[in-house]
Amino acid sequence: MDIIIRYVFNHRATGNIEIKVYSIGQLEERVSKKLSPCFDSDEYELVERNLYTGREDVKDNRIYQGDVTRDVIKNQIGIICYDHHQANFKVVPISMYLANAGNGGWTGYHLRSTVPLEVVGNIYQSPELWEDAE
Repeated sequence: MDIIIRYVFNHRATGNIEIKVYSIGQLEERVSKKLSPCFDSDEYELVERNLYTGREDVKDNRIYQGDVTRDVIKNQIGIICYDHHQANFKVVPISMYLANAGNGGWTGYHLRSTVPLEVVGNIYQSPELWEDAE
């Protein structure tokens, strides 16, 4: 399986968020600036690189680190985070995400195929989804 990365860019002049998805194979085949004008650092600022988790949601959308998800059964909102300490992806409840604020030792449940999730946005383009859930 090829590693897939979602790149999040901020357009410097307009503040618009641009999202591009590439596999490592695509990046190795071409110079990044030829893939997208977003790789021009004069015009765009790279905000984040999000790894693909290897999972899809209930609507077959890929789930990436930084996605805001809804547990279909419990109707709870969570954010997909990569736990560097345990080397896995977790669904982190909003309150724990805000309390931890980037420390990396996420408390949440492991992202697994038995929990039906729906991607409802991401932390870059739809902050209202998780800010309202506080």
